[in-house]
Amino acid sequence: MAAQLPDRGIDVSIITGGHDVADARLHRLAAALRRAGLGVEVVGLGAAEAGPVDCAVRALGARSAKKRLKADLTLPFTARGKVLLTVDPDMVPGATLARWFKGRKVVADVHEDYLKLLKDRAWARASWKKAAATTLVRLCTFWTKRANITVVADDHVPPLRSRSRMVVKNLPDFSFLPGPSEPDHEAPRAIYIGDVRRSRGLQAMLAAVEGTYTWELDVVGPVLNADDQAWLDTWRVTSSEQVRNRIRFHGRLDPQKAWALADGAWAGLVLLDDTPAFREAVPSKLYEYLAVGLAVVATPLPRMAELVKESGAGEVVADPAAASVTLRRWSEQYDELLQARRGAREWAAEHLTGASPYDTLAERVRGLAGYRSERA
Repeated sequence: MAAQLPDRGIDVSIITGGHDVADARLHRLAAALRRAGLGVEVVGLGAAEAGPVDCAVRALGARSAKKRLKADLTLPFTARGKVLLTVDPDMVPGATLARWFKGRKVVADVHEDYLKLLKDRAWARASWKKAAATTLVRLCTFWTKRANITVVADDHVPPLRSRSRMVVKNLPDFSFLPGPSEPDHEAPRAIYIGDVRRSRGLQAMLAAVEGTYTWELDVVGPVLNADDQAWLDTWRVTSSEQVRNRIRFHGRLDPQKAWALADGAWAGLVLLDDTPAFREAVPSKLYEYLAVGLAVVATPLPRMAELVKESGAGEVVADPAAASVTLRRWSEQYDELLQARRGAREWAAEHLTGASPYDTLAERVRGLAGYRSERA
């Protein structure tokens, strides 16, 4: 249960010009800070009602390059918190200036390897754009290393050396997740929760489900890339009505509403492409699928494949056709599906319990805000 907002007001401002206030990691960060008794302000894109509960939420509306630049320049100075928690690399230089001139403390949260991520983005293939973006990432990383606390989402995520580096992996916050449920018996159903891109498995998921003839799919998350949206629009026009009726797109939802759709689902899909940014990653959704007891179908990226095989929670597949075969087999051999779901629950019970790294971070942020640790 979240603590009441303290009378002292806002201690921490989570500020972003690039993330929606419904973003799952942002919700996990805010929830941990609230559990630590801190007053939290959240400023970001989207609609305020989708922001974290028990926080002061200010929404900036829809995404645009102009709006993001303005946020980078102004939010570090207009935010109310003693501590600024940034979740965008381009926000860090402005936050550093606010540290120098207004005495703010800075926590820089780095949840991806941005140099590798640029290799996945079509817009960054133009030479001048790639050079400009690379320079910006290196500049932001320089200042990120000098934050009061530098938070990274995994061991391999840079900066690998900083004054105060802390790994906070994208592990589940169980307060946002339903408990394991029994599979729906009306129709076999898979789920995907996350950003919707072809590089994250959009095309592969639709092809896999189409090839089963019976499975349904709920896709939760925004389509942020114009090329991916154009591809999806074409798919909607060219695919059969029978296939379209089995696949539902819900758009962006806050974490609790998103994961409510996992109730009764049979399996979770994580069919990421083998890209430089994804190759060493373990997506948060994979941990969350295991936590809610879903069978998993995953592509053979090394760390994902190792986790799926270790847990016995599902199948590693080479392509959409192989994913279709797995889903059809689970429909026909129901005991195999139940065994995979049991493996997910057992692995989660063994590995996803205990102290949350988000709570450990929140205790350190308490210190930056000038309060003694609640665990002292």
